[in-house]
Amino acid sequence: MKFFRFFYNLLFGFGLLCFLPGLISKYRNRPGWKSTFGERFGRFTPERLEELKAFHGAVWIHAVSVGESVVALSAVRAWLKRDPDLRIVISTTTTTGQELVRKQLPERCAAIFCPIDFLPWVRKAFDAVRPSMLVIFETELWPNLIGEAKKRGIPAALVNARMSDHSCRGYRKLRMVFGPLLRELDLIAAQSEVDMSRYLAVAPGVHAVNTGNLKFDQHVPENLTPMDTRLWFGETPELVIAAASTHTGEEALIAEVFAGLAAENAGIKLIIVPRHAERGSEVAEILSRQGLSFCRKSLGVPPERPVRVLLADTTGEMLSVMKASDIVIMGKSLAGQDEGHNLIEPALLDRPIVTGSVLKNFRFVQQILRDAGALSEVASDEKLGSVLSRLIADGELRRKLGEAGGEAIRKNAGAIDRTLDLLEDLKSVACRGAAS
Repeated sequence: MKFFRFFYNLLFGFGLLCFLPGLISKYRNRPGWKSTFGERFGRFTPERLEELKAFHGAVWIHAVSVGESVVALSAVRAWLKRDPDLRIVISTTTTTGQELVRKQLPERCAAIFCPIDFLPWVRKAFDAVRPSMLVIFETELWPNLIGEAKKRGIPAALVNARMSDHSCRGYRKLRMVFGPLLRELDLIAAQSEVDMSRYLAVAPGVHAVNTGNLKFDQHVPENLTPMDTRLWFGETPELVIAAASTHTGEEALIAEVFAGLAAENAGIKLIIVPRHAERGSEVAEILSRQGLSFCRKSLGVPPERPVRVLLADTTGEMLSVMKASDIVIMGKSLAGQDEGHNLIEPALLDRPIVTGSVLKNFRFVQQILRDAGALSEVASDEKLGSVLSRLIADGELRRKLGEAGGEAIRKNAGAIDRTLDLLEDLKSVACRGAAS
């Protein structure tokens, strides 16, 4: 592993030159918290260093973006209830994730940007935080981040861990690299039995446990209010379809299908929430070409006249959009996309879900909802119109699908407690070792 890490760091500087233009572009175009973005490059101001002194010895939890941050915050709140003396530092990679964390930051917690995996910058972050444990969410396997924790004698865990079909093939081909890297982790808490077996196949002997998917333990905020769609749609619409976390190709398909449905159903409306808000102008062009009246929420000005489509090119409002909707189409599952997105959020809101039939990254969740009879799956793009038509026409079917999904998710809760039990055991072992 030392041999690999030496060449990794030797070549990282050259790779960084290729990586930086994309990073700068995302920084400019993506909304979110940017004031402390220098932390991505190991730059902590004297004021920040002084602030973080109060968190020396805290647990460092890393979540990449918005989706992982939502789950991480749920786990953090549960852990703080268990341990009133616990302090936690939460890091994110994206500006949107950072903004979400800062808006919902519990007491006894701080937020930072995770440094790019360049050894000098990683070391500066560890010096600033001086954590007692590193907990990484889902898939972030950065050699320097994990290696520096190991070097400093800090236990490291990968939780809610998953491994897609694509990643599994790549990891197994490069198991001489990824095997030793995974074995530097003290714990891998996997989302499912399949994920656990994949980690063990890459790194036999690693401490991997099937704890279940933490997303099943998400809770809808008690004070969650639906988005007031009357600002854009005029009077309360008869039916609202939300297209959530859409990707390239999906907006064009959904807009075309919706235009046909709207011609026959004057009372239906559509809200499109692109996965990346910076694609708002691109999606706006698609809606214009389709001849649909629309308004961009990012502009902050309600339209003079009611529109048929709201382009919600903003962040942090997904749950309120879903709650205001009667049908939810989950993105990254149509128009050639097959990795999928989180089906759990609309299910928790008892909303009927429309999705493609292949979800490589969410296969386990998909199967649970499929077994519960809670999904309307689209076998091919040509079938999207007929699937939506059926749901639009049948309110009772929408109710049954939504309730079945919510019940299935709530039955599978409990992963947070199982994961926290393992993390607390790991933390106590580390504390005993440090005291001896």
